[in-house]
Amino acid sequence: MCQKLEFIKTQGAGNDFVLVDCLSHNPLEGQDLGKLAIRLCDRHFGIGGDGLVLVLPSASADFRMRIMNPDGSEAEMCGNATRCVAKFLFDRGLAQKTIRLETLAGVKIIEAADQGYSVNMGMPALDASEIPVIGYEGRVVSRPLKVADREFDITCVSMGNPHCVIFVDALDEIVLDKLGLAVETHPAFPKKTNVEFAKVLGRDKVRVLVWERAAGVTLACGTGACATLVAGVLNGLLDRKATIHLPGGDLLIQWLESGEVLMTGPAEEVFRGEIALE
Repeated sequence: MCQKLEFIKTQGAGNDFVLVDCLSHNPLEGQDLGKLAIRLCDRHFGIGGDGLVLVLPSASADFRMRIMNPDGSEAEMCGNATRCVAKFLFDRGLAQKTIRLETLAGVKIIEAADQGYSVNMGMPALDASEIPVIGYEGRVVSRPLKVADREFDITCVSMGNPHCVIFVDALDEIVLDKLGLAVETHPAFPKKTNVEFAKVLGRDKVRVLVWERAAGVTLACGTGACATLVAGVLNGLLDRKATIHLPGGDLLIQWLESGEVLMTGPAEEVFRGEIALE
């Protein structure tokens, strides 16, 4: 008999995930998670999603999250996925006020908030060697990068995963699927990079288009929103608290005086279902 996998489809600001409960037992034990993520995240032949999320027990925190990209690789961190995991845990009474969630980018602290869920994303890494970025030293802030016959001023930040933020005068001039891929795979980024094209609307608001590493165009990126706020502050364009307008919705990001970045935004359970495991 073919084994059935129960799943929950979730989304945070339009960033959608196939979430699997692996707390009491792991139905994916022995599965090739990379191949499974490719199949489940396919929007035509699978469930469809920007990632496969596993909620697991943790030896060092309250719970642990693993996230597999649609191309089968594993991501260090995903801000929108952390909020979806938080909703899953809070809704089922598995957590009360605060969740300590283990990720490959460290333990993240999540709390329920008026506008959804707030996640302490930790401190951004700003040195080129930590992000990593090749060909630059120290902080990469408004530094030139030649790509696709154009030159952009880039600002690079790691929020547990690498980001390249590019401030532009007009977003409608950006061919995202072409330029996003070209920046993601540029030799300057040995681990590839997420890419954010940002148009500043004011000191406390900015509009962003997202190209996610290993996923392509997505409606939102939590770590990308955090990286954009940090990059905006470093460039003198944004205050330390701003609303990030993404195609899938808004995230409120604050760079605290402690150096940590706080992300607040929504999360929603879309539907539940089951699918055959091959």
